[in-house]
Parts: sequence; C-alpha cells; structure tokens
Amino acid sequence: MIKRKILPGLEEHLSSDQMTIITGPRQVGKTYLMRFMREKLEEEGEKTIWLNLDNDEDATRFTSQAALVSYIELQAGKVRAFVFIDEIQRKENAGLFLKGIFDMKTPYKFIISGSGSLELKAKIPESMAGRKQIFVVDPISFEEFVNFKTSYKYEDKLKDFFELEKERGERLLSEYMVFGGYPRVVLAETTSLKQGEMQEIYKSFIDRDIRDLLHLEKTESLTNLLKIIASQIGSLVNMTELASTVDIDEKTSKRYLWYLEQTFVLKRMTPYYRNTRKEITKAPVYYFIDNGLRNWLLGLFGLAQIPVSVSGHLFENIIFNTLRPQFNLTPIQIHFWRTRDRAEVDFVLEAGLEVVPIEAKHTKMRKPEVTRSFRSFLLKYKPKKGYMVHLGERFEIEVDSTKVAILPFFDLITGKFDIWV
Repeated sequence: MIKRKILPGLEEHLSSDQMTIITGPRQVGKTYLMRFMREKLEEEGEKTIWLNLDNDEDATRFTSQAALVSYIELQAGKVRAFVFIDEIQRKENAGLFLKGIFDMKTPYKFIISGSGSLELKAKIPESMAGRKQIFVVDPISFEEFVNFKTSYKYEDKLKDFFELEKERGERLLSEYMVFGGYPRVVLAETTSLKQGEMQEIYKSFIDRDIRDLLHLEKTESLTNLLKIIASQIGSLVNMTELASTVDIDEKTSKRYLWYLEQTFVLKRMTPYYRNTRKEITKAPVYYFIDNGLRNWLLGLFGLAQIPVSVSGHLFENIIFNTLRPQFNLTPIQIHFWRTRDRAEVDFVLEAGLEVVPIEAKHTKMRKPEVTRSFRSFLLKYKPKKGYMVHLGERFEIEVDSTKVAILPFFDLITGKFDIWV
C-alpha cells in the first residue's frame, strides 16, 4: 500500500453531510481510496453501497434522482448509509443530478469520484455551492514516494533520512524525476513494466478523456502539441509559434491547452507583474502534473542517466508540483518572473502586496551566493525573504534588505509551508 496524505482529510469528511467529491487525473488512485474507505467503514459495521457508472447495470440506476434513491433504499433501508459512486463523469448533467439528490435530504452520505471532465470540474462546483467539498488527488508526491520506498521507516523523520543517507536520497530523487508518481508506475518493478503502465495511462487518457471531450477522430496534432510543451517546460510559450509548428490554427491550440489543463495533464503559470493586465496578456509557461508522463512523451522515460540539459527543468517541475498543492485553498498565487534582458526567477509567490521569490537549482551550491537574475528581482521588489532550493547544504545570506535561505531540496519537500509568506 502507498499511503496517501489526502486520506485523513477524506476520512474526516465522511462525518460531514456534504457530498465528498474526489477528482484528479486518471489512474492516480481515486477508486483505490474509495475502496479503502469502504472496507474500513464495513469493518466498523456501517452500511455501504458501491455504484460504478462504467458498469451498464449500475448506470441504469441513474435514470432519475428518484430511481437512484429508491434503489439505495431497497439496499440499505431508510437509515444512514455510505453510497460510493465511481466514474460520475459518465452521467450527463452530473452536477444538476447530484444537486437534486442532495436537496432530497436523504439520510445517505455520498462519496463520489470522477476524472477531470469538464462536467465534473466545471458544472459540479457551479451547481452545488455549499453542498459538496472537492478533494483533488494528484500523482504521488516526492514525499509520499520516498516514504513508500523506505518502507515508512522514516515517516515522521524524513529529514533525518536525507541527512544520513544523502546518496540514496539523491538516487530516489533521480528515479522520481524520470518515472514520476503515477501509482501503477511506482509499483511496477522493472523499467519495461513501468513503460507499459505509462503507455496504458496515456492511452486511457486519449481514449476516455480527449476523444469524449474533443470528439477527435485523429489525435496526432494534440499529441504533437503535448510533445512540444514537454520539450520546453518552464519556458515561455509563444502561442502563434506553437500553432504554426503543430500545423493548427492558434484558436485550436489554445483550446487544446485549455482542455489539457482541465484534464489534469498540464498546469499553466502566468508571469509576475504589478500590472495585472500585463500578467494576463503576456506569454505563460507550462508544467506537467507528472514528470513521468512528460518524459514518456519525449522518449526519455526509463533513462538511466538524465541529461544535464533536461535535469534542471525536471527539478523545477518537481518543485512546482510541491508548491502548487500547498496553496490551492489560499489566496497565494504562484508566478514566474522574466525581463526583456533575460533576467528570470523560477517562482514568485504573491500574497497581496508581499512577494517571495524561489529559485530551483539542480546542482550543489558550494557557497552562499545568488544569481544575477535573482539579485535583480531582490533589488527591484525588495521582498522580506527569498529562497534558493538546491542539492547541497543549508546557507543563509542577506542581499540588500532581503534574507535569502539556500535550502537543500528535502527541506522544501518535508518542511512546513508557513515559512514561505
């Protein structure tokens, strides 16, 4: 079993009258988490019902809200029971359907999962304000990966592991950078098995999300677009140039990118500007939700040695995916910073008028110093603090009025994030 950090929050929400909505990319373990909770509830003597909309017989129960509730009553009676519904995105107008059930004031607790279809991601929040809480399940984080790989011996003291076993820690980082965090990939024991699992994950995404949503008979242009984005993660994306390279119009390329965000493949990051209008109109950068998928698209999946030209961007992608979930439910935004003279900072956390710059370096810094670009940002915006994340030791330095902490990567992975702002 790979322990997921999201599980305690899900279990706590079982006592809420709200519907529990579990979403995220395909194959990240949503169904597994639901089955785990169901087994635990049954061990405690609770009544449970399982419905899967991929199952034709189960799908017939969803002709109307009344039909579904009548079926549940037949199975569980009119007492409290836990109803698990998998693949809810298969139900047309899922949000309105669930809203109708909630408003019937039944004694049943609903736990519902679905992949990142637009119906699930857009319509459910729109129509169910106050009736649900959404939990997004990401691929396995680096922290979860290391805990699994070390058999949970250091679960409450990961910093000690990284301090004592530095070489092993760096090997695990390299493995994670190459293969990513899809559970089936992590659990596969050989490189060839991992490649097979990733191929199936991508095929499932194309067959069941993209063809359903975009109604594409041929998906070559979308795959080519993804490959180009994969080759330039963390770099500015020129929409006109991207469309021309893929041989589609610019409107279509923007549409594809939007769908890829909705289906939890990519995440867009906008530039940092004091002027919000500039932030919206300037070129964005993209990161992948999972490094392994990115590498598979480029034929780098399973490489024993990561090319230096690639490793820095993969490291940035891990840092981005470590930061991103920490601020989902906060007003803090993550940006990047670029100037015309090519000064750049990888990440800028914006909280109101406060900003915190973060630079990711896939190298071991030997002494406390900052890059010229990082210094330019500090002098221009004068933040109270800044961070550089690298593979080496801890340092501190003061630049003008800014305190800069140079942190080993595992401090970021295992630390508490209230230090940031």
